[in-house]
Amino acid sequence: MSEPKLNYLPCADSGSGHRMAYWEWGPADAGHIVVCVHGLSRQGRDFDGLAQALVERSGGAVRVICPDVVGRGKSDWLADPMGYQVPTYAADVFALLAHLKPTTQTLDWVGTSMGGLIGLAVCGQTQFPLPVPLRRLVLNDVGPAIQWDSIVRIGQYLGRAVQFESLQQAADAMWAVSTTFGPHTPAQWLELSRYMVKPVPGTANAVTLHYDPSIAVPFGTMTRESAAQGEAVLWQLYDAIAAQTLLLRGAQSDLLSVETARLMTARGPKARLVEFAGVGHAPTLIAFDQVDTVTQFLLA
Repeated sequence: MSEPKLNYLPCADSGSGHRMAYWEWGPADAGHIVVCVHGLSRQGRDFDGLAQALVERSGGAVRVICPDVVGRGKSDWLADPMGYQVPTYAADVFALLAHLKPTTQTLDWVGTSMGGLIGLAVCGQTQFPLPVPLRRLVLNDVGPAIQWDSIVRIGQYLGRAVQFESLQQAADAMWAVSTTFGPHTPAQWLELSRYMVKPVPGTANAVTLHYDPSIAVPFGTMTRESAAQGEAVLWQLYDAIAAQTLLLRGAQSDLLSVETARLMTARGPKARLVEFAGVGHAPTLIAFDQVDTVTQFLLA
């Protein structure tokens, strides 16, 4: 497997600023940019398989950009944990898009879970224009309305500072809270897990999770009332989307309900809905049918 290029971009915040890391696949001069943004506790290497497929199937005409959202992966951690919210993430992405603007001719977005919400914040408003209009949007198992039970479930494991004796032990532990991702071979899950951990200094093989445990701080302040208020704003952003939109849903998802998905096909950009059997929240975009669905949509 080929390897992506790792880049860093300085971004502003309420303190002294931070660096956002992003992974780059494909030719540096390709004008068709696909930005892929990961979920809440994930990182940019989640999209390795999809990125390679897009570059290969396009004949090298696509450049795929996969940021590590601040607090995750190779990106810096924030001094103020309350900065771990969508407004900060969206501001970082605007800085990234401005950096990419000189070579951007066509712009697409793939967002898994939190990455989809960031996409709505970035692409559903007009106050801060994009370098070029968004052409196509893929929302992976997320919408303006999020089921409260799924928020409670995620809150039960998010932010725990844990240490594992090996990568395999970490992969086994992560699988225990990620079975909703759907069927994966042991090799596939181990590869996904590889970038979810980092070495523990001073140990031979021990690893810990890649993200700042403090990302759980603002998440833990969420209430049913604040979630409902956020939902109203997200629907406004969704209704303003002009791009062709593909909505992916795990058929057993506890985060994106059937009702919300159906409503998203009837309002705003009137997304085309594709469901994957045997999968909950969220499809990892590794299985052939998932990769094929997304690449066909983005390269059509």
